[in-house]
Amino acid sequence: MNRKFYFLFYFVVFFTALSLIACEKEITVDLPEVGSKIVVEGTIEQGQPPIILLTYSQGYFEPTNLASLESYFVRGATVRLSNGTITEDLIEICSADLTEEQLEAIADVIGFTPEELANFNICVYSTLNPALWGELGKTYELTVTKDEHNLSARTKINNLVELDSLWFGIPNEDPEDSLGFIFGIIKDPDTLGNAYRWYAKRINQYPAWVPQEYVGQQKDDNFVAPLGSVFDDVFFNGLEFEFGYFRGTGPNPSKFDDLNAERGFFKRGDTVVVRGCVIDLDAFKFIDSYENQIANQGSPFAVPYNLKSNVQGGLGAFIGYGAYYDTLICQ
Repeated sequence: MNRKFYFLFYFVVFFTALSLIACEKEITVDLPEVGSKIVVEGTIEQGQPPIILLTYSQGYFEPTNLASLESYFVRGATVRLSNGTITEDLIEICSADLTEEQLEAIADVIGFTPEELANFNICVYSTLNPALWGELGKTYELTVTKDEHNLSARTKINNLVELDSLWFGIPNEDPEDSLGFIFGIIKDPDTLGNAYRWYAKRINQYPAWVPQEYVGQQKDDNFVAPLGSVFDDVFFNGLEFEFGYFRGTGPNPSKFDDLNAERGFFKRGDTVVVRGCVIDLDAFKFIDSYENQIANQGSPFAVPYNLKSNVQGGLGAFIGYGAYYDTLICQ
């Protein structure tokens, strides 16, 4: 009786599988052609010049290589910035035209290393006029004109909300462990609509016992924002609250401590500069939707997110940062 049962079972499974294979059909999806758009990656921070990076959007299946990347930069655009009092056309500045000292000076501002700027011609739009640099409490309007493209965006540099405290904490307070997170306290103003972003940069050098190519190098060249770096005050308006963050990694991480058990952790002995930023709600919505897209990529169960750009007539975002800096030694 058992043999008959097993024979019947495998018979049913075999013909079920055969029927599924027979039902396979190749489906070809013709994606509609979409015209190229201009993408804005613009920032302005108090005491700093505006940095506007313009690129053309790229088709999903188009090849990406070093030879083609430079063609995506938008050259020769008319980029105009106004702070409500002064309106000025920004100048185009390319890394190939800068000295080594100038590359080092602007590298951290635009989020590239001096080596990347030297080896790859990156062009941005900015101004040398300090009267149009970032100021707290001011609203900035950006317009971009290039051929048939006409874009506009607006952002505000909100007043600072400083971090009240910072400290390094190890999970479960294990004295044998050296890896942990950074925690802080912030007091939100009693006006609804505040939003924040967190960055960190380790400025201490790698010690002698790490892989030889890293010894003596500063751990982070730029400020890094982890996924989930933004939050608003919809649930804690006017309250003082505690929060914590893990260590973020840059795009395509390749350093040894981004690929082993130290990934995501700060380490006892690290000296970390924290950059706590206030941003307006439109900037928050863009960054939040952008980070959700990154977090969900590759998951068949992910909720689709459309980027909530604050750029009219194009893509991307123009973001004003009110930035507060503090330094913490992880002990």
